Amino acid sequence: MAKNRFSSGDGPSQRQLRVGELIRRTLSDVLIRGEVHDPDLNRISITVGEVRPSADLKVATVYVAPLGGTLGGETAEAMLAALRRHTGELRHHVAKAMTLKYAPDLRFRLDETFDRLDETRRMFSDETVQRDIAQRDDDEDEDDLG
Repeated sequence: MAKNRFSSGDGPSQRQLRVGELIRRTLSDVLIRGEVHDPDLNRISITVGEVRPSADLKVATVYVAPLGGTLGGETAEAMLAALRRHTGELRHHVAKAMTLKYAPDLRFRLDETFDRLDETRRMFSDETVQRDIAQRDDDEDEDDLG
């Protein structure tokens, strides 16, 4: 049976990864240089963590976070609102930098990677987890000797 060319498969294709990285770099450069004329957007330092294009490259989900800020505050909401107001202009900048037939629609989402990392660190610092890890290491050492 023929494979559907737009199927999700085992993960993103090389083309999706390349396009996503190009969009990420372009958006980062545009935001660093302040090419979007909006004081609300330019006063916030924004980190573009990842861009995930859809299989057909017509939609790109952009994961952003305020640099040094927390996601739970007003800064994150103000940042998302400003980015969404200027989606068309940002899409235009992306289209100029790319040679695709269609410029992808940009969808902005909060990047929660750093929050998940903090939660993982907190879990590993828990004494119950530390005890379990130490016990497992001791069990593996005994297995190697025996």
